Amino acid sequence: MQQLTCFKAYDIRGRLESEINPAIAYQIGRAMGIFLQTENPQASTVVVGGDVRLTSEALKQQVSEGLTDCGLDVIDLGMTGTEEVYFATRFLQADGGVEVTASHNPIDFNGMKMVRREAQPISNDSGLLDIKHLAEAQNFPEVKVKGRVIPRLSKADYIQEMLSFVDMQALKPLKLVVNAGNGAAGPIIDAMQDFFEQNHVPISFIKIHHEPDGHFPNGIPNPILPELRQPTIDAVIQEKADMGIAWDGDFDRCFLFDEKGQFIEGYYIVGLLTEAFLKQNQGEIVIHDPRLYWNTQFLAQKHKGQAVVSKTGHAFIKEKMRQQDAIYGGEMSAHHYFRDFGYCDSGMIPWLLVAEMLSKQGKPLSALIENYVQSYPSSGEINLTVADAQAVLSKVKKALLQDAICVDEMDGLSLEFETWRFNLRSSNTEPVMRLNVESKQDVALMQQKTQELLQLMR
Repeated sequence: MQQLTCFKAYDIRGRLESEINPAIAYQIGRAMGIFLQTENPQASTVVVGGDVRLTSEALKQQVSEGLTDCGLDVIDLGMTGTEEVYFATRFLQADGGVEVTASHNPIDFNGMKMVRREAQPISNDSGLLDIKHLAEAQNFPEVKVKGRVIPRLSKADYIQEMLSFVDMQALKPLKLVVNAGNGAAGPIIDAMQDFFEQNHVPISFIKIHHEPDGHFPNGIPNPILPELRQPTIDAVIQEKADMGIAWDGDFDRCFLFDEKGQFIEGYYIVGLLTEAFLKQNQGEIVIHDPRLYWNTQFLAQKHKGQAVVSKTGHAFIKEKMRQQDAIYGGEMSAHHYFRDFGYCDSGMIPWLLVAEMLSKQGKPLSALIENYVQSYPSSGEINLTVADAQAVLSKVKKALLQDAICVDEMDGLSLEFETWRFNLRSSNTEPVMRLNVESKQDVALMQQKTQELLQLMR
């Protein structure tokens, strides 16, 4: 039986040809179809989209072929970001959805993100392993009635849902630098621009690296890498823009830059959105990941809400949000989740909400987050390749446990002290360890402890 190595904790991704190729995509499509029909014998439709990578169209066609060979109809969205598949799965009441994407992975990778009804994620805990075993066994029944592929290329309903998150009348004149990284975000910005112009919304876009291009002439779109931020920074400063926005390839994450061109750590955007939601919805719950959270917890308490921690990763955050009926969830990695978007993550809603805040409060973005950065300075996420992650965790724990006032091993190792804390965890998707450190109003302490931890890890 063939062993498939492209199945990860909550999605599919692998090196082209050796780990994922059209033949494997077909197997995955067949397996997903059988899985959905086993869950629900009345299952009839699956939404499928793909990002701009040069191999995405061929993989999309084969996963669609596998699904239609199960008798399911495929609604083909064409080139999309991941959240467009989430939206269409819910909006069209489909039985599942697949986005063919490798997001921010290297150019020789591709993969898939899968959901069931209501855009609920399919992960290892909720069916992905079942799909893996079915795909590996290839014990597929004979096709009786083949399904159809139905193109649905209009983005109008999705755009309308995105814009419903903000008060369009409140938007003031703003100049925004937008960097799609030659990924799938460009056409969405174009569609929003058309709407803004038709409805006299005074937002203008300065577009860089805008046209979708699977060759990625300006580098793989992954603004979490400092070297890929400079074009956005330069454009914000040159154009005297109010904000810069950059996306990854499938735009389920957005990264923000203030009016000075300074990159804003995702942690502080989580705080900004936490405060915005809880100001208007007292007593509600927000979900956050365990990497950095003192600022989020402080703001939730200040606004009479509740901040609840979840394991890192979209499947875990979404599950916790559904359990708690949370209004918002945020990860410092720039994933933001919204109850009114089916508990799904979106890379468009966050910047729209921030644009509304800039308009209503009349303050620059740097001023909106200034207190957060001063109160809880953080290292940002530092990635370190190590030979033995478990050995490193044990070494760090042994060295520092004695002085800790709080220990949490829900997701890696979190140790808390009077004036600083850290989280150290292995990546679910890459062979690295990720370190995050924060302190209370003490930049020097945060920097010192970060260096001490890195020395210990090496």
